[in-house]
Amino acid sequence: MTCQTTALLNHHISPIIGYHRAPLSQKFGAPRQPNLVALLSVIEMLAPYDTRAAFIGLEDFSHIWVSWQFHHNYLYKDKLHKDKQASSNDDNQKEKVESAFRPQVRPPRLGGNQKIGVFASRSMYRPSALGLSVVKLERIEIVEGRVLLIISGADMIDGTPIIDIKPYVAYSDALPDAQSGFAPSAPHLLDVTITKLGYEQFGQIIANQSADNIAAENAQNKQSSVKAVIDKTQKQLLRSDIDTIKALIAQDPRPAYRRKEIHTSFAMRYKSVDISFQLLESGELQITNIVAV
Repeated sequence: MTCQTTALLNHHISPIIGYHRAPLSQKFGAPRQPNLVALLSVIEMLAPYDTRAAFIGLEDFSHIWVSWQFHHNYLYKDKLHKDKQASSNDDNQKEKVESAFRPQVRPPRLGGNQKIGVFASRSMYRPSALGLSVVKLERIEIVEGRVLLIISGADMIDGTPIIDIKPYVAYSDALPDAQSGFAPSAPHLLDVTITKLGYEQFGQIIANQSADNIAAENAQNKQSSVKAVIDKTQKQLLRSDIDTIKALIAQDPRPAYRRKEIHTSFAMRYKSVDISFQLLESGELQITNIVAV
């Protein structure tokens, strides 16, 4: 194999076929694995991949494999090195950081202190910056002639680039006797409560949004559009969302090294609100405030 061929193989670029549209716009709070929380979201297909013909037969499968990109990694790395003032040239520093290979990572499942090989983990900091998830295919919608995949259980955030979609085949993909190393079972869930103030704030935000939505629908009086479907997924708060919010926080999204901090406030953005929560002496997480953003 020539050096030129090797270079071409090392720089293969996969097309982006769509984008993930979800209630979670930040990494903090996102499930660390798929199917831990039944979070409803949408895959918006891009032309020319958004043709109905490309999805004929997929509706017969309950789950799909999704290949995707960790598109927020560079933002974190760039900020980290700016904070350390490692270089006065931000562009050069960003390039150096993105090309660096991390052979070991510290999985939150192991407390955030123990190192393992990156290829023995599902860490986002991997050479390809590619993720792979099995999610439930709720339905396929054709809106304005375009394909939207309504899914649940994704561990991707809003705006995630989608690289490929394949059907999940149970007889070959499900391996009940497989060994799962340092993660043999689902993580322990914490109890989550919400203060009276939090409930009142949540209800008031829903009431305000409902009034705005009715006024907008009366003014437009249009059929469903791609934008409307996505806006509902990304922004419109529903009463059932309180259960989803609790399920997300029960996963304990806090950094592993800060999980013993009592009464320290953390904030998770969900749709159009910021949810503040803290750990109590009892060991439960309590939602204290929910404010519109």
